[in-house]
Amino acid sequence: MTQRDIFLVANEVNELGGVGRWQIQLATLLAERGHRVTVVGIAPPHHPMDLGERPPFRTETLYARRPPSRPRPRRLLGSADPAVRRHEAHMRKAAARLTELFRAARPGAMIIVPQVWAMEWVALADTAGHPVIGMTHESFDTCRKSSRFQRVKKYFAPVDRLLALTQEDADHWVGEGLTNVDFLPNPLPFLPDTPSPRSEKVVASIGRLSHEKGVDMLLDAWAEVAPRQPGWTLRIHGSGPAEQQLQQQCADLGLQDSVDFAGQTDDVPGALRASSLFVQSSRGEGFPLSLLEAMACGVPCVAFDCAPGVREIITHEEDGLLARPGNTMELARHLVRLMSDQHLRDTFGERALHTVRRFDPETITRRWEELFDFLER
Repeated sequence: MTQRDIFLVANEVNELGGVGRWQIQLATLLAERGHRVTVVGIAPPHHPMDLGERPPFRTETLYARRPPSRPRPRRLLGSADPAVRRHEAHMRKAAARLTELFRAARPGAMIIVPQVWAMEWVALADTAGHPVIGMTHESFDTCRKSSRFQRVKKYFAPVDRLLALTQEDADHWVGEGLTNVDFLPNPLPFLPDTPSPRSEKVVASIGRLSHEKGVDMLLDAWAEVAPRQPGWTLRIHGSGPAEQQLQQQCADLGLQDSVDFAGQTDDVPGALRASSLFVQSSRGEGFPLSLLEAMACGVPCVAFDCAPGVREIITHEEDGLLARPGNTMELARHLVRLMSDQHLRDTFGERALHTVRRFDPETITRRWEELFDFLER
């Protein structure tokens, strides 16, 4: 196996969230296999994750403070607008540090860019001939509805490989005219020794309390569930900008006795082992780590089928249940069905333990190394 210099260039080194957790896990997996890994952030994190005392990779951040957004050029001046030129000069100065890092790397180095904002700086740097792998960590449909869509097509079109998270999303990007597309799923974040006994009357939800995660829709569904399943608790782990609004919604629906806002947890496996079901009510997703985590703990999942990554992880009626996106009545019916049937919960949970192993970290890391070898040819 070739030991390589690998650069992960992201928006931030250790931002709390799915992409941040993914990049730290991948950096650790690659470092443990003997690669020399550097994680470069463009800006400091808003909500930092703890990397521990001695992470097995180097870190560097280009800016001490988050840089201002790119100004819109005035119509008559275009790219000659002084504000635009000052901003680009500022970006080029920061990108020069990337050039230094890339030029100092050994032959066979790889540059991985998991976010398009970070790619704007990599595009200004001299990559010293090293292959560049871009990534999009959201579904094609979610990206298409955002301002990132045109930027992904612009900045990732020239890279050596653009990775989606599923074959279905990769095919959509090919349909947009990109010819460098492949896919690689996220690896399992952990493999616990002890799965959930599925004995507690708890339905768990884990994620940021934001509009995108759809906890408001989950509460609407729970208003249908709670009267039919007394004694059960919906335990919501997470924090975020919608927390106060969601707590008010919970009170308005009269659900305080059956809903527990448990706050952000540092012990995800423990939270999952203390539950018998997991529910995800997101409006959009990429390849959700929380579903992988729940299934790795033997906890069957109920989720909105809001993205190819969701149905890639959950097989409906085999190891979990999928509801049509936004259909809270259907989500409620699925929850009631599993809450009222211990045998079905156990059957789905045991299957989940088995099927989720296809995303084993060793398997996914080996696929990354196979991609590195292919791009070096």
